[in-house]
Amino acid sequence: MAYELGEFAEIGLDGELLECLLSEHARSVSPLLGRLWSYYRNPLRGCVSSGRHGSWYRLGQEEGLPGRLRRDRPGEAWRDDRDPAARPVVENDIAWRIDALVNFVFGKPIRILSTARDAGVRARVEAALGTLLEASGGMPLLQDMALLGSVHGWVDLVLRTEGLLAAGARAGGHGSGSGDVEGAAARLRVEIVEAPRSVPLLAADDYRRIEALVIRSEREGNGVERATAARRVLGVLGRRGAGDAGGGLGGGVARRRRHDVIEILSARARQVYVDGELVERGENALGEIPVVHIQNVSQPFHYAGLSDVEPLIPIQDELNTRLSDRAHRVTMQSFNMYLAKGLEGLGESGRVSVGPGQVWITENPEAEIEAFGGDGHSPSEERHVDELREAMDKISAVSPVVLGVVRAKLGHLSSVNALRITMLGVLSKTERKRLAYGRGIAGVCRLALRALDAAGALPTEESDRGIRIEWPDPLPVSEQDALRTALLKRDLGISPEELLEELGYARGGAGAAPGERVEA
Repeated sequence: MAYELGEFAEIGLDGELLECLLSEHARSVSPLLGRLWSYYRNPLRGCVSSGRHGSWYRLGQEEGLPGRLRRDRPGEAWRDDRDPAARPVVENDIAWRIDALVNFVFGKPIRILSTARDAGVRARVEAALGTLLEASGGMPLLQDMALLGSVHGWVDLVLRTEGLLAAGARAGGHGSGSGDVEGAAARLRVEIVEAPRSVPLLAADDYRRIEALVIRSEREGNGVERATAARRVLGVLGRRGAGDAGGGLGGGVARRRRHDVIEILSARARQVYVDGELVERGENALGEIPVVHIQNVSQPFHYAGLSDVEPLIPIQDELNTRLSDRAHRVTMQSFNMYLAKGLEGLGESGRVSVGPGQVWITENPEAEIEAFGGDGHSPSEERHVDELREAMDKISAVSPVVLGVVRAKLGHLSSVNALRITMLGVLSKTERKRLAYGRGIAGVCRLALRALDAAGALPTEESDRGIRIEWPDPLPVSEQDALRTALLKRDLGISPEELLEELGYARGGAGAAPGERVEA
């Protein structure tokens, strides 16, 4: 495939290197990232069912079970509905832990404050950044960012400046004043590029510096792709999933055409290829690569961060295996069985049957009926399952207490301090994540302010582009405690307007500053 990469010659990116980057990512990185997402999401996939002895779905975490508990092919049905050993029990203990971490980090709205010295500049900067965040998706954008970063280990934020800088270039590079700040900020966009689509070209002497970012994705078009002869044969043989039923390529029917899209971003240029054909190219008026890289948890000397899912996978597999074995044991031992000795006619059809609620008469003094079976107590099995759950609590720093599940006596949790001690692990991890993601938010805000300055909409100096994030308390706070804290802040000299805003009371009208955003 021929690429026209003359604009990227300065950083050494040519067609051969680009093909190598894409191949290495598809071969080494993408499969692992797909497994991480599969263990978090545990998706339900349709498969072939063979009537009452089959199952129409398969779960993502079945891949980690031993062969006796899973099928090797998605289209293979269970051997027998009466064979409980062939049916797995999958309990996803990963998803709720990841979701709890995301809720602790971005469960409540944050405040982005400017650190500029001039009060007027601060107000305009905060208004512009607030507009940018809302135009890009608001809090759901930040929650998606934290979720993808927690699962994959890292996430990239790309600032889309084409709408703003192109309009600024048509206007001669000058805006019409501060009155258009929010309108200009609304033409910017912050886009999440998840790890499976992100292929970075790093500097040879610094793994932390990105020379170029290649974004590879698949886009559905309005065209129709006809099934090939080989796919029609597979459809006739029945090798298709439930998702192909009634219209997939596996059944010999057409589907929407998919296009391979490759976008290359650097500090100087931007190019977009669709199915190997160059469809868009242009200069980067920002002067630096509009990408902010965020590591979920920092990993020394590596571009990729540490995933919250990866260390939980082996324990999740062991937990699912033990739960499946326990389900088999309970099924096989949940009823009593009887062993009859010395009864005449035993085994002859219609003569003698052995079962509960029956009386047997025999002249054999050595005759005996022994009952056995039943679901017995297995303390070692229960202890092993509990230890697996405790191990997941330690690794993830998220215990069931976070969700309000209290299994033991934890003392009197009437004070906030006692609750904090109980959740010390998850609170510490929350602070660590807030530092990482807060730094990423500050980086993309700095890029946005630089773009607004380049477009002439909001002139700022480099010293005016710093921000400070006010994070809310992840733990619930009573209204009395909030009012008491507000009174203490008032005694320290904090303005009443700011205190009212922190308490969630709307302010506006004659006392509102121009361009000030009002939120309830």
